Amino acid sequence: MKDDIIYLVLLASCIGFGQIYRKFIDPEHKKLIGTGFGLLVVLSVSGFHMLHMLFCYLVSALLIIYASRKICHLVCFGFMFGYLFFFRSLSLLGYDSPPGHTNMIQMILTLKLVGLAFEVNNAYTKAKTIDESKKGSAENEKQAQPAAPAALNDADRALLKLDMLDIFHYSFNYVGILTGPYITFKTYRDAIYLPFSGKADCVGATLEKMKVIPLYAGLFLLVSYIWPLGYATSEEFYEDRSFFYRLMYVWPTFFIFRMRIYTGILLSECVCTMAGVGAYPKLCASKPGHGPSKEDYNAVVSPSSSLEYDFETVRNIDVINTERCWTFREAMKYWNMCVQYWMAMYVYKRFPSKKYRTLATLAVSAIWHGVYAGYYFCICGAPFYLPIEDLYVKLFIKDATGQKRTVLNVLCWISKFFAFSYLGIAFLLLTVDKIWYYYSSVYYIGYILWIVLYGVGVLIANQRKAKAKKEAKLQQQASKQD
Repeated sequence: MKDDIIYLVLLASCIGFGQIYRKFIDPEHKKLIGTGFGLLVVLSVSGFHMLHMLFCYLVSALLIIYASRKICHLVCFGFMFGYLFFFRSLSLLGYDSPPGHTNMIQMILTLKLVGLAFEVNNAYTKAKTIDESKKGSAENEKQAQPAAPAALNDADRALLKLDMLDIFHYSFNYVGILTGPYITFKTYRDAIYLPFSGKADCVGATLEKMKVIPLYAGLFLLVSYIWPLGYATSEEFYEDRSFFYRLMYVWPTFFIFRMRIYTGILLSECVCTMAGVGAYPKLCASKPGHGPSKEDYNAVVSPSSSLEYDFETVRNIDVINTERCWTFREAMKYWNMCVQYWMAMYVYKRFPSKKYRTLATLAVSAIWHGVYAGYYFCICGAPFYLPIEDLYVKLFIKDATGQKRTVLNVLCWISKFFAFSYLGIAFLLLTVDKIWYYYSSVYYIGYILWIVLYGVGVLIANQRKAKAKKEAKLQQQASKQD
C-alpha cells in the first residue's frame, strides 16, 4: 500500500503539472520544462538508481546515432532488454534492489529507446527506398516503374537528424515516464511543435476519465480487504479451506488486479490528456500507440480551423470492452493497447518465423514484465488457451443464432474470465514454489480441463469433417446415377 500511495501522489502531481506545462508555447521551453520535471520525478523515486536510466540513455543514444541504421534497432533491442534483465537481477548479485517504481520507469524507458531505434530504422529504410526509386526512374524513364513510396514527412526527417539532446528530451519528458502509456517519438514531437494541445479540451478529457477512477479504486480497496492476496499463501488457506474455495479464490484476486490496473492506467492516461500529449483532430483517425492514420496535417494545422479532437493515441485501455467482450482473444486487444502496439510493430511483425511469432511476442512481453516465473506462467500460457477457445467458437458459436447464441456467448465469457483468473494467479504469486503449491492444491484442474476440452474439440471437429466428406461423396454418387 505504501508503494501505491507514492505512485498515486506522483501521478497526481504529474496530472496537476499538465495545467502549467500546456501554457508553454515555445518548443524549446516546453522541452526543457517537460524534461526538467521528468528528471525530478525520476530522482524523487529512484535516488542514485537514476544512474541506470542515464547509462541506458547514453548507450542507446550512441547506438541510434552512430551505429549502422540497418541494424541499430536490433543492437539497441539486445542492449536494453539485456540491461533490463541485469537491472532486475541486482539483488542476486548482492546489490540493493532498485525501488518498485524505478523498475516501472526502466520498463517504459526500454520501450521508448528501442521503439525510437525502430522508428529511425523505418525512416532510413523509407529514405533509401525513395532514393533507389528515383535512381531507377532516372535510368529508364520509358520503362514502367513500380509506384514510388510516399515522400519523407517532417517526422521522418527529424528521425534521420536526431542528436543526443533530442533523445534525452524524449527519454525523460515527464509525460508517461512512470508507467506510460508508450508514446512514439513522432507523437512526442507533435505534442511539442504542433498546436493541437492548445485547441483540444484537455481538462474536459481528463475529467471524463477521472469520473470512473474512484469506482475502480473503491472496488479495489473493498475486495482486497475481503479477499486479500496474502491469504492465498497462508497455512489456513491450504489446510482449512476446501478445494472449491481455493479454486474460486482466483476470481476475486484477479478482480482486485483488474481494478488496480484500471485505476493506474487511467491515471497515467490523465497525465497525457492534461498535458495535451496525444491530442489530434478526429479526422486524423488516430489509433492507440500509433497516432494518426492520416499523415497529412497541412490541412488541419491552420489557426482558423475549428475541429473536434480526441486522445485515441494515448488510450491505453478500454475497460468496458475488456469486461463485456465474449472471448479471451478479443479482451487481449483492449488491454494495455499502447504496449500491445509496440509489441505488434517491433516484435510480431518483425519476427522472421510466422509460425512462432505469437509465442515470441508473448515471451518478449513476459521478459519485459519481469524475471519472476509467474510472468511466464501467465503470459506464455495464453497461446495454449487461445487455440481451445478458437476451436469451440468455430464449432459451436460462429453459426449459432438467437437464444442459443446468447447462452453460448455467456459460457464463453465465463470461460474467458476463468482462464484470465487461473493464469493470473501465477502473475500475482510470482515465484515457482508458491505457484506450484497453489496449482497442486487445486489438482491442476485448469490445465487438465483445457487438455480435455481441446481433445474433445478436435474429436468433434474430425467427426464433422468425416461426416461432411461422406455426405459430399454420397451426393457425387447420386448425381452420377442421375
